[in-house]
Amino acid sequence: MLSKAEVTSLCCGEHGDPFAVLGLHADAKGRLWLRSLQPGANSVFVIDADSGKVLIELSQRRIEALGENSGFFEASILGRNKPFDYRLRIVWPGGTQEVDDPYRFATVLGELDVWLLAEGSHLRPFERLGAHLREIDGVKGTAFAVWAPDAQRVSVVGDFNTWDGRRHPMRLRRECGVWELFLPGVAAGAHYKYEIRSSDGHVLPLKADPYGFAAEMRPSTASIVCALPQTATRVSVAAGGKLNVPVSIYEVHLGSWRRADDGGFPDWLRIAETLIPYVTDLGFTHLELLPISEHPFDGSWGYQPLGLYAPTARFGSPQGFCDFVSACHTAGLEVIVDWVPAHFPTDEHGLSRFDGRPLYEHADPREGMHQDWGTLIYNFGRREVFNFLVGNALFWIEHYGVDGLRVDAVASMLYRDYSREAGQWVPNVYGGRENLEAVHFLRRMNEVLGQECPGAATYAEESTAWPSVSRPPSMGGLGFHYKWNMGWMHDVLGYMTHDPVHRRYHHNQLTFGLLYAFTENFVLPLSHDEVVHGKGSLISKMSGDYWQKFANLRALYGFMWGHPGKKLLFMGGEFAQWNEWNDEASLDWNLLDFPQHDGVRRLIRDLNQLYRRTPALHEIDFDPSGFEWISANDSDNSVLAFLRRAHDRSRVMLCVCNFTPIVRHNYRLGAPGPGVYHERINTDSEYYGGSNVGNLFGMVDAEPIAAHGREWSLSLTLPPLATVFLEWEH
Repeated sequence: MLSKAEVTSLCCGEHGDPFAVLGLHADAKGRLWLRSLQPGANSVFVIDADSGKVLIELSQRRIEALGENSGFFEASILGRNKPFDYRLRIVWPGGTQEVDDPYRFATVLGELDVWLLAEGSHLRPFERLGAHLREIDGVKGTAFAVWAPDAQRVSVVGDFNTWDGRRHPMRLRRECGVWELFLPGVAAGAHYKYEIRSSDGHVLPLKADPYGFAAEMRPSTASIVCALPQTATRVSVAAGGKLNVPVSIYEVHLGSWRRADDGGFPDWLRIAETLIPYVTDLGFTHLELLPISEHPFDGSWGYQPLGLYAPTARFGSPQGFCDFVSACHTAGLEVIVDWVPAHFPTDEHGLSRFDGRPLYEHADPREGMHQDWGTLIYNFGRREVFNFLVGNALFWIEHYGVDGLRVDAVASMLYRDYSREAGQWVPNVYGGRENLEAVHFLRRMNEVLGQECPGAATYAEESTAWPSVSRPPSMGGLGFHYKWNMGWMHDVLGYMTHDPVHRRYHHNQLTFGLLYAFTENFVLPLSHDEVVHGKGSLISKMSGDYWQKFANLRALYGFMWGHPGKKLLFMGGEFAQWNEWNDEASLDWNLLDFPQHDGVRRLIRDLNQLYRRTPALHEIDFDPSGFEWISANDSDNSVLAFLRRAHDRSRVMLCVCNFTPIVRHNYRLGAPGPGVYHERINTDSEYYGGSNVGNLFGMVDAEPIAAHGREWSLSLTLPPLATVFLEWEH
């Protein structure tokens, strides 16, 4: 019989090695004993799994400290001297249950898995950790595995065991610090968490599964057993390293693009039926979703996630998201998801002090706490955390078929002194401010995706001058395909706020970006960050009266679509929403009933169509050979003119911007050569809500008159506050 001390430890949920005592065990004399812990049960019988016959009733031990009903049952199995397959018939006050005993099954993790997890080199840790539907020895159930190396005891609790941490304590694989257990009969849809007793004996608040593939709708926080999502076919146009394709991104916060009829969140099917045709009609090539990983607080927009492996329950099931991605691909849209490896919130059901000590985060708050956001920073130097994050990047690409990841807050990862005063940060081993562990992590993440998913692309939101963000690690870079051009965004929006009479003094805000435009593979972002927190909408930033605001915005969009770099526009910007973005309500769709707003939408659609069909506008975005100034210095008239070229040097688009409300007749502009220049888009067209000033019949013949250092030139009529695209035919 088991000692009183061990029985008491089991019944009190303190025993750290349940497989050493529960299930079938032989004593020193070779007799088989069967032990089971079933708190609250009246009686427990052992059933032969082959014959179905009752072999014996287990006796319930009486332990004075525990009262009459300890819940611990045991008996020696007479006539048996070898382990055998059995089931338990448990009589509860409310009925009888027949189950397979979890403690008769062998280990869940194989030796190779244990070794790779211990080393932190398991390429796909999500295939072993978390909750996986399995069949072992012909018995269906769920295999659970969780990393908690400092825990004294870990139990699976859920709606299948009345959330009782005594019922299903797990086995510790000491080599890797992972606790595991196979629970027969636990099927898809079961809700669960982990009950963890820390090394100092305290039972922690119940923890959700870090590798959980599905989660409850907030404010509930349990993980949900579900099958590993089916891989969707990924049809990538912008294959890794293939940078000469059009990339025009529509950025969306799904919770506020268009609410459901009842004011709540739409499901994936409804989103697919409404969002996909809208975006494809506008001609965007990519759809970027603000973070969809499970997160407790709506107001974080997903940027404070706790369930990195679970699509948020706000919009439905994981399979629903998988189907949504497939629908995007069918429609020709690529899908980018915002990904947040920079930090995580402190909610008690999450990763914070997961096993009672800092595990995923740094112990020192000078390294482990974000001053600005009150969130925790991943310990990138810990191999298991490193593996957790790299595996997660791979997970979204492989199992949901997304085409790219936009990595949030990269700057906060790269610098140890990010948003910290002197004395509030810890230097690296060389005494510098660079976070060497984060650099290694980002490079490795991009290398893994490049090797395993060569069609996927990564986008860095990086706001500093860190060099070579979008260059390969082999060249000393971080390995991203693209970097957001935050400097361009800041300068251009700053310029557009100035009254045209003063713009001559700020002309360099439009031209400065070309001094560094080819140092990275840039995306030009007019993102969600620019239309929230009191910054106002894009249209509200524009100077001038009502008409001029729209004209300015159209001119800005024209300049942006002509400028080197891929394009990104946040939802609502395509129809000039007046109000600042409100994440708790739908966009102001009624504005499309007004001609000026619908005119901006029409312009975006035509700009995208022109951009996609014109190689000169997208083939050479990241090399000086694709760009050429015609006039960069006419600050007095606030006019800019430049050429965009394709690999075929004869294919040229001339972009001319007039950022004053003055019509400029007979404006002489140098041209690359003789021929006819066709007006492909004029943002002042009445079709877009403009004054319809332009060039006769939409075409201009070059003349052999020297201008801007060229032998040929054009005499143009420049419309007010407008951008004109002229394609060279020769």
